[in-house]
Amino acid sequence: MSAEGVTVAGGRGAALRTPPIERLLRPFREFAHLEASGGVVLLAATALALVWANSPWAWAYYALWHTPVTAGAGDAVLTQDVQHWINDGLMVLFFFVVGLEIKREVLVGELASARRAALPAAAALGGMLLPAGIFALLNAGGRGAPGWGVPMATDIAFALGILALLGRRVPLALKVFLTALAVIDDIGAVLVIALFYTPSVSWTALAAAAACLALLVGVNRLGVRTPVVYAILGIVLWLAVLLSGVHATVAGVLLAATIPARTRIDPSAFLARGRAFLGDFAAAAPEPAAGPALAPGRSGPRFITEGQQTAVLALEEACEHVQTPLHRLEHALHPWVAFAIMPLFALANAGVSLSAEVLARAVNPVTLGVFAGLVVGKQVGITGAAWLATRTGIAALPAGVSWRQIYGAAWLGGIGFTMSLFIAALAFEDEPTLAAAKIGILGASLVAGVTGWAILRAAPARSGSGSEVEAEGGPEGEGETEGEREGEGAGAVKVG
Repeated sequence: MSAEGVTVAGGRGAALRTPPIERLLRPFREFAHLEASGGVVLLAATALALVWANSPWAWAYYALWHTPVTAGAGDAVLTQDVQHWINDGLMVLFFFVVGLEIKREVLVGELASARRAALPAAAALGGMLLPAGIFALLNAGGRGAPGWGVPMATDIAFALGILALLGRRVPLALKVFLTALAVIDDIGAVLVIALFYTPSVSWTALAAAAACLALLVGVNRLGVRTPVVYAILGIVLWLAVLLSGVHATVAGVLLAATIPARTRIDPSAFLARGRAFLGDFAAAAPEPAAGPALAPGRSGPRFITEGQQTAVLALEEACEHVQTPLHRLEHALHPWVAFAIMPLFALANAGVSLSAEVLARAVNPVTLGVFAGLVVGKQVGITGAAWLATRTGIAALPAGVSWRQIYGAAWLGGIGFTMSLFIAALAFEDEPTLAAAKIGILGASLVAGVTGWAILRAAPARSGSGSEVEAEGGPEGEGETEGEREGEGAGAVKVG
């Protein structure tokens, strides 16, 4: 066969010419890679929702989200309005990514060992129980009583976005602590949604969901790693959970627990194969063609030979084997969730009328309960539980992190936003009560975010705050578990 291939620019040492489309997209890509970018887009979507809902075109805002949309054919159809398709459909992908993050943290992250997980676990527990208790106390026996779960949540996108804005003022260990806290908070929120915001249960549909989940575990055990298989079974799982009465987003977390999280080859084998394939690539290079010398910095066309193409394909296969489906899916879906699904959810759910009449009605137990739960309950609950855990010896303060920084992070925990809006939509069916909850969520998230930023900006850095080794798990060997070495954590669903 002839050595046909793809023409590529440049020879050895020659710079590749950047195509115009790459130069056009570069600013957008650089923005997307900023830690704070997801929070910025989410904030912009929230502002747009509020402006739209309080403009002369407010009728169009509410009409759009309540437009019915039907999916299916024949007798197998499902009709929901646009807002419900977003909340019950697209948000499943958000919860799926949350589930992937939870599984990753349990397997190899801050939740992989009891010692490392103790401080964020205690802080998260305090940050969930105290806000819920404050809300329940202020709304006991009232129409807002079902909303006790609303102030329990923390919006990880906004919280980490604010930390990113602070740059080097914030030690890496504090970011790790807040991330682990938010992940545990997400676990609590998912359990609350599944257990307490399920009005009725269809046991037939629930049995179908259980059977589908068992099938997903089975294909994982068989070594199936093709995403399309999990996608098809995931859709069936979502539909069964939706019809069961349990909120459909729980399906996203369950599906994530079954995604393979182990590599097919270990790093040393990958390095050996990679070097061998690169050697094959070099050996298969064609001899340089005879002819006049090219000007400096210029090169004639080069072709990838058939032998080189074979080496490239083999290297590509080795790269796929050393990556896990869990990591690939999390990396692929994160931009869609951060820059499309979450902003769309905010646009559809954050809009609330701020007229004088509505604001006058907002001074009620629901608004006060949400506001006090997020602003007071979160910072007191997180800081108090973390202090108690360190005093009793259950946990230790991360190296390089001060108590003032823990307190600032606790304020950021009061940014409920996405998950709080989500739970509020489940808890309150009547529009006035839901609007009161939204006002409390938006006001509390703003106060908590600004206060947390101010506290952390003013907090002096402790010595050792730049130590990434200490921040990511302590001295060598400390906190390492057998599950970490084997790629499986003790607390995870045993499907690796």
